Amino acid sequence: MTYKNEQLGLVPDWTKDARWAGVRRPYTPVDVLRLRGSLQIEYTLARVGAERLWNLLRTEPYVAALSAMTGNQAIEQARAGLKAIYANGWQAAADPNTAHDMYPDLSLYPSESVPNLVRNINKALQRADQIHHAEGHNDTRWFVPIVADAESGFGGSLNAFELMKTMIEAGAAGVQFKDQFFTVKGCGQMQGDAVVPAQSFIQKLIAARLAADVMGVPTLIIARTDAYCAACVENDTDPLDRPFVTGERRPDGLFAYRGGLAAAIARGLAYAPYTDLLVCETPHPDLREARRFAEAIHAEYPGKVLAYNCSPPLNWAKQLDATTIRNFQVALSGMGYRFQFVALAGFQSLNMSMFDLARGYRESGMAAFTRLQQAELELAQISGYEALKPQRFVGAGYFDDVAQTIAGASTSNSSAQMRVSEEEQRAMAQWAPVPSKTAN
Repeated sequence: MTYKNEQLGLVPDWTKDARWAGVRRPYTPVDVLRLRGSLQIEYTLARVGAERLWNLLRTEPYVAALSAMTGNQAIEQARAGLKAIYANGWQAAADPNTAHDMYPDLSLYPSESVPNLVRNINKALQRADQIHHAEGHNDTRWFVPIVADAESGFGGSLNAFELMKTMIEAGAAGVQFKDQFFTVKGCGQMQGDAVVPAQSFIQKLIAARLAADVMGVPTLIIARTDAYCAACVENDTDPLDRPFVTGERRPDGLFAYRGGLAAAIARGLAYAPYTDLLVCETPHPDLREARRFAEAIHAEYPGKVLAYNCSPPLNWAKQLDATTIRNFQVALSGMGYRFQFVALAGFQSLNMSMFDLARGYRESGMAAFTRLQQAELELAQISGYEALKPQRFVGAGYFDDVAQTIAGASTSNSSAQMRVSEEEQRAMAQWAPVPSKTAN
């Protein structure tokens, strides 16, 4: 059978397109056309996000991202000027998962949880964009790229293929896969992870790339190795792993593995041709080790983009001095770490802010809540914080505009604008600054 490009869409010429320089595919464009189906569906959010993120990684010193657990957190991140958002699997396990339960980072939560989180984030960003566009304000880029955590793929290569498709449908710009052994994986903050054989993980990376190609989206694939903290490997059959397998077989059937930076570098070199970005997960921030990893990768793969998870450890101030912390991200950027993210930011900020408010409310009642209101007002006046006007924030004015248009008043949105204006005036009048002593 002949597959016509007019019907199925053109497959990029991977040998000429600079986007795919250094990316290896063990399949052909004909394979992609055969597997795509008779109708190519457009995934606008995923495609635009991927193109935007790739451009940022090539033109910015580095892209800094925080994780988000809710759509509202994502809106605030975009409004504050961050250029990317991270949707973390650990956080999905902890709260926003489709099982409506709370889990540790052990791949116990349903695999569609992170795609659903990505979808929720994109819908929130879309509403913010609609509200501001209808009001004539287009000074904020709301559709920022979302990088999603696919964990270890929740199974084998076919699972990774299907999960990648779901991520793209949800609008993810980039997807991270980890080489942990998913049935006995441990939290990235814990020591003694188990990893799959390197070649098995490469098959998952190929599966993810194939899924993106079949869907016609240049999704960025991020490969994370947990070999640094690994204490065991699924089996000893992979020649790439043998230098680090000690020969001892554990009671659980896994093989003892000598993890560390050398093991992480070996795996990074093996993964580099099949991925767009590489992450070496470490238990602590260390610029010397980061440089050794970067130099080893770039010696064989010049220009390969690296990423860095800034969450470990839980106490940076205990590990590094203030000057090193202040210059850390710039130093990483100079080594090629162009995507730098804080994987636990959403979890930490959401919980700490509510605990602090609840404790203050218990101790001093409305005085504590008043302090929150005054802090909101200050942010609104100085930095453009907009949740001070909650009805407008969630779209009351936008849907008033919709209702007026349906009723035949499409040439005027005065009612909607009046309602938004009235809310703003009330907010500024009612929540005007008060002397700090009244809030104590």
